[in-house]
Amino acid sequence: MAAERALRAKEDRRPWAGEKVDYPFLFLVLLLLVVGLAMLYSASYAQSEYDTGYEISTKYLQKQAVCAVIGLIAMYIFSRIPAQFWYRTAWPLYGISIVLLLSVLVIGEEVNGAKRWINLAGIQFQPSEIAKFTMIVLFARLTRGFGQRAQKFRYGVLGFGFALLGILVPLALEKHLSAIMLMGMVAVVMMFVAGTSPKWLLAGAGAAAVFVVIYITFMGYAGDRVTAWLHPELDPGDTGYQILQSLYAIGSGGLFGLGYGKSRQKYLYLPFQYNDYIFAVICEELGLVGAACIVMLFAVTILRGYWIALRARDRFSTVLAAGLVTLIAVQTILNLCVVTNLLPSTGIALPFFSYGGTALAVNLGEMGIVLSISRTRNQRKIQEV
Repeated sequence: MAAERALRAKEDRRPWAGEKVDYPFLFLVLLLLVVGLAMLYSASYAQSEYDTGYEISTKYLQKQAVCAVIGLIAMYIFSRIPAQFWYRTAWPLYGISIVLLLSVLVIGEEVNGAKRWINLAGIQFQPSEIAKFTMIVLFARLTRGFGQRAQKFRYGVLGFGFALLGILVPLALEKHLSAIMLMGMVAVVMMFVAGTSPKWLLAGAGAAAVFVVIYITFMGYAGDRVTAWLHPELDPGDTGYQILQSLYAIGSGGLFGLGYGKSRQKYLYLPFQYNDYIFAVICEELGLVGAACIVMLFAVTILRGYWIALRARDRFSTVLAAGLVTLIAVQTILNLCVVTNLLPSTGIALPFFSYGGTALAVNLGEMGIVLSISRTRNQRKIQEV
């Protein structure tokens, strides 16, 4: 055991001289960012002019661009930090995330009827975005720690489950159903990769479905969303208004769209046109062809991320990269399903496109970690018991 630790420590100190990040993945992430900022400006300038008395058309773009710069700096720094750093800091980050989530209940600010934000020195951020990252890091550490024991109920279910509950309970107190659903789905994927028996995952999925039904029953606003999803035409002026306007935007785009910047629904018809429903504006302006190209860009980026994860040199790095890429994948799929009314409205944004500084900066930082892991793709693999 001591010899194994010494060998691991020696390999962890190996220099990265000559080892480059995966340039295709870097290019894809930067392309998503550039296209996302361009579409954000198009989707938000009407709302920006309205909010500023028709003086500024780049209010939302300016804030997003600042966060993009912060995110790019974080991506560069994290791309230089070995993955083992996150292994060592997993538990401290977990504790910090829980404290931040609980602090929202005390000092959080309410925005659009939800109390999920903290304002520090004029900077507003969502602790739930940090909690998503923390959960992935902790699950990756537990995966390496459990090893083959993850197949047992004690480790593969209870071990991961109790760690997940530490984050989900504060989110439930915040009534943050979208974050709970998102993190639950990512956790299931990571548990499967870790080796948890599929029968336990199916049982957990059933329990989660029961929880969602109970949660919706007691939380009236969530129940209204389900009703609007099933029959938006029954209340076109209230609960069904947003999804109907989204479908109008998608349908009016046709095959090739109305042209960049020429959306009609963004002129205060479609609520949150620059946030959760930005993909509807994309469909309206770029049409089916343009929207399909953006979906393909996401797909190629996600597949390249999994390619990097499979070629990582140790178990922790593989699971960490896979978890971070899965987070982007699940967010993208859920957002597209909501905008097209395949799922009820959940409040999940489209990565790199939707307005939200915390989410953008965190996403870019997470991609920096994937780039860091990509530096070791050509190194000798570490054999772990």
